[in-house]
Amino acid sequence: MASKPDHGFEPLQNDLLLRTARGQKVERPPCWVMRQAGRYLPEYHQEKGKRDFFECCRSPEIASNLTLQPIDRFEGLIDAAIIFSDILVIPQAMGMEVIMVDGKGPVFPNPLGSPEDKQYKEVMERKVDVVESLDYVYKALTLTRHKLKGRVPLYGFCGAPFTLLCYMVEGGGTKLFKQTKTWIFKHSVETKALLQKIAELCVEYLAQQVIAGAQIIQVFDSWAGELSPTSFREFAMPYLEYICDHLPSRLKELEQEVVPMVVFAKGAWYALEDLCKTKYDVVGLDWLHEPKQAYAVAQKYSKVLQGNADPGVLYGGHEAITRVVEEMVQGFGGGKQGWIANLGHGITPFVKPDDLKFYFSEIHRLSAQYQEKAMPTNGQLAAAEHKMHDRNILQSDW
Repeated sequence: MASKPDHGFEPLQNDLLLRTARGQKVERPPCWVMRQAGRYLPEYHQEKGKRDFFECCRSPEIASNLTLQPIDRFEGLIDAAIIFSDILVIPQAMGMEVIMVDGKGPVFPNPLGSPEDKQYKEVMERKVDVVESLDYVYKALTLTRHKLKGRVPLYGFCGAPFTLLCYMVEGGGTKLFKQTKTWIFKHSVETKALLQKIAELCVEYLAQQVIAGAQIIQVFDSWAGELSPTSFREFAMPYLEYICDHLPSRLKELEQEVVPMVVFAKGAWYALEDLCKTKYDVVGLDWLHEPKQAYAVAQKYSKVLQGNADPGVLYGGHEAITRVVEEMVQGFGGGKQGWIANLGHGITPFVKPDDLKFYFSEIHRLSAQYQEKAMPTNGQLAAAEHKMHDRNILQSDW
């Protein structure tokens, strides 16, 4: 059993998001957005310079600086940091080459073609040590916690097994998912074996992130929406469940605090209720969900929701942003319990930072306004007490 390291982190000053994630009643909804540390920020490009994307991920100093940029810029408006990293570090740890191509994104020069490929056997037989191979991620987390000085909590994350498999067989982004569908329908046994191996690595990787300083974790199933409900239940859900079923026990083995767990299955709107039945504390929503309907489902299972504005609204001007935030605030019950305000996916390129700032500001303003309307005035309280007094008299007379 590993002993708990003493990193000497400063006490957390803003625990609003962690309290919300644990289902507690809070004073206002916490805010952050996916990909908040990224290329829409001019300071990101200045820090990154001419370095390769994965070079930035592998430098704890640069990764921590990039993580803190939105926290500094939106100070007082933002309630969480998320470590600057990438979901594809697990395939890299499994021995697959991944490069970042400008204008195209991540590319696997030698993807998995079929189970008969020599590389498939090598990947399945390789003993992957995520403690050693992904040490740079843990160093970035620890360094970031120290630099944060307790201002806000820090998210760690990983890619979900299905989404990682998609990249590993497609070789990069795709619209057809030809290889993915070939694998799941033609080679289902081998596909499930690979998914299981990835899931086991995810558990250990996330556990090591918590040891390093992550205070909440998120599992990104970015391509879950490419599956039918039946295929999702067969090729995505069991491996998402494996992670949330085994991570808490692994953390206890390592003498770590069990942290809140978030699942985000983009596009799998049909799986909301099934995801609410899992051991994840928070279910992330994309913009395909209507807030009020999703909130009603989540409340049945005492789950917290995270989301869910269309990131494209940030191109639409302040009036459009206000309308979307109003719908979220009303739909998620004002945000005093069960809602972490976010976007329905990562912030997209060319968004103006000031428009994101306005989005955060409107969440603060409109949720406070909603709560003021919901609170009874002194006159309403007096009328209610008088009505109750009259009812008691009638009941005693009867």
